[in-house]
Amino acid sequence: MNYYSLNNHKLKVSFKEAAITGIAADKGLYFPESIPQLDSNFIENIENYTPAEIALKAITPFVGAEIPGDELEKIIAETLSFDFPLVEVQSGVYSLELFHGPTMAFKDVGARFMSRCLNYFTGGEGKKITILVATSGDTGGAVASGFLGVEGINVVILYPSGKVSPVQEMQLTALGQNITALEVSGTFDDCQDMVKQAFLDEGLKHISLTSANSINIARWLPQMFYYFFAYKELKSKGKPLVVSVPSGNFGNICAGMMAKKIGLPISHFIASTNANDIVPRFMQTQEYQPKPTVETLSNAMDVSNPSNFVRILELFGKSLKEELTSYSFTDAQTLEAIKKLYTENNYLADPHGAVGYLGLKRFLKDNPDYTGVFLETAHPVKFPDSIEKTLGITIPLPEHLKEVMKGEKKALKIKHYNDLRDFLKL
Repeated sequence: MNYYSLNNHKLKVSFKEAAITGIAADKGLYFPESIPQLDSNFIENIENYTPAEIALKAITPFVGAEIPGDELEKIIAETLSFDFPLVEVQSGVYSLELFHGPTMAFKDVGARFMSRCLNYFTGGEGKKITILVATSGDTGGAVASGFLGVEGINVVILYPSGKVSPVQEMQLTALGQNITALEVSGTFDDCQDMVKQAFLDEGLKHISLTSANSINIARWLPQMFYYFFAYKELKSKGKPLVVSVPSGNFGNICAGMMAKKIGLPISHFIASTNANDIVPRFMQTQEYQPKPTVETLSNAMDVSNPSNFVRILELFGKSLKEELTSYSFTDAQTLEAIKKLYTENNYLADPHGAVGYLGLKRFLKDNPDYTGVFLETAHPVKFPDSIEKTLGITIPLPEHLKEVMKGEKKALKIKHYNDLRDFLKL
């Protein structure tokens, strides 16, 4: 499988090169040059396959022969070393919990898969790679955990000062070793702009830079797995499946829509956003107009110009309205949903999952003949201020997070791109 740049379809590279470089030479996102189709017999009998077997079936066409089958099986086994519970919250409404990995965020899957692919590709080559990543919350922690101690790879994480939760901040600042955190005076979009500028900087060409944001195919594509797992569990219900995805940079929902494109029978997708509503507005007006980022309780979704939406447009183009509905919700609505889920359904949701739930319920109100799933993307303990105050409870800290919180925060403070540039040139 080769991948082309969305800026120039003639610019093509292998899976290996796309994973290592992260972004095309012309700064376009990589996209597979063909869309593989899964065997219909596999889909019809998906309940007979293990999660690892399902993941291997889904990802193999995108990797091709660049990673031998036995190595790819090992990578998947290590990637999927935790559970993905599907919890019925209300009749016909399910939460797919994606926070049972090491950093308690859905991004663990993509980060673990990518780190192991890069480790395979660079092992024994003596090549040094610097992974440069911007985070609005959970990406940084997942990438830090996934790449911790990986030989030949240094990780530099930019995060907006004061705009991630205490647990999230410690997960990316307290690990040390090959992980460096840069605390940026600004928003997530400022962090992301700095990362993009670094990739464009001719003065940094001597450094092998790559990204571990969802723009990287090795982090984006494994997120397809979640949707297969949900479909497997709900197939017997006999109703069409709609999935609501709390969306920030749109990598997760884009992976789900790719899963559909290769043959997974998900009927419809809902992109549920917070006040950063560029996609809901686009779906109404067909005009893509970014606005300044708005800070919200669901901070990992505080993205005003989502990178992966261009891939969704490439997947579905003019037929997008048939595949995707998008809604925006306020913090007040989010808190009300958290309260409702807890008091009426005994279910504790985090702000991102609550936004996903709201989108699903709005869709089901007019489309009741669906089985609905919303994605719970992070453990509620990461957002204690809003949840505990709203519900009047204390969320117990999981044991392995207690150890993280005992660590020492180590972060370099930067304000401008030149600060990042000077650091990378050291």
